[in-house]
Amino acid sequence: MRRGSLAFVLATAALALLTTGTARAQIELKASHQFPGGKGDIRDEMVQIIAREVEKANVGLTVKVFPGASLVKAQEQWNALLKGQIDISAFPLDYASGRHPQFGATLMPGLVLSHERARRLNASPFMKDIKKIIEDAGILVLADAWLAGAFGAKDKCILEPADAKGLKVRSAGATFAEMWAGAGASIVSIPSNEVYNALQTGVAQATDTSTGSFVSFRLYEQLKCVTAPGDNALWFMYEPVLMAKRSFDKLDAKQKEVLLAAAKKSEDYFAAESKKLDEQFVATFEKAGVKVVTMTPEQVKKWQEVAKATSYKTFAEQVPGGKELIEKALAVP
Repeated sequence: MRRGSLAFVLATAALALLTTGTARAQIELKASHQFPGGKGDIRDEMVQIIAREVEKANVGLTVKVFPGASLVKAQEQWNALLKGQIDISAFPLDYASGRHPQFGATLMPGLVLSHERARRLNASPFMKDIKKIIEDAGILVLADAWLAGAFGAKDKCILEPADAKGLKVRSAGATFAEMWAGAGASIVSIPSNEVYNALQTGVAQATDTSTGSFVSFRLYEQLKCVTAPGDNALWFMYEPVLMAKRSFDKLDAKQKEVLLAAAKKSEDYFAAESKKLDEQFVATFEKAGVKVVTMTPEQVKKWQEVAKATSYKTFAEQVPGGKELIEKALAVP
């Protein structure tokens, strides 16, 4: 072979290798969520773990994280996944209940009650039904996550339904909103990242949200009393890490393997840390001088009775398969 021909062959081979490497390196997944980044929020950390693990694996895949609703607004994440604007997101599944009302069951008053029961729900027929709806829509669950939540008010403690009468309450979802309304409150509908301003300006006088959001959004600066989950958590929310199926299907076998392993590590991290959020919530609010109370089992039952007459009833009557979903969730020991 002539020297010129050999040089041409080597150059062509080098270019092919370079092109192949470049093509793999260009696979960048956009991950979006509404929570503060780099400030210890475990929902942000959940997504960041996936990004770090994928990067470390060096399989031509990267995940770029856009926290704080900097890329997509809080309640538009589901649609953004479907439209291909983003590839991965972590948000309360109930935010998509306008498209799939069955998702309201993942933020239903008094349905979960403890972190241990939440983990049992993940493998239950109830969650199998929920995940089928997610997958049929073109989205995959990468990692499960349940958060406990609390109540908080500017001027009083909320322990019983009578305490909510006349209050302007920001509620996290439609099912809790119905319960609040049944107790005599008026409802303010905004995402959790807007609650601080609503409380500050008087648009809202009280709120329910996750213990993590109470801390991340510094609501201790606006509230006088909070009702912590304690041993009787009326408020629980499913907030998974989701991925567009079309984005997942574009990955090769090794990239899929690495991504799923990273997601499992993320899920395990969250399961270990989620209960600590409740402890951090109590410590943070007590340090800020906010009164912290917890409900008795009897007080929880009063709220459950209001919920059964309002949100449970409406869900069973108006949501396709709603009655069966509630029954399947309640059947989990």
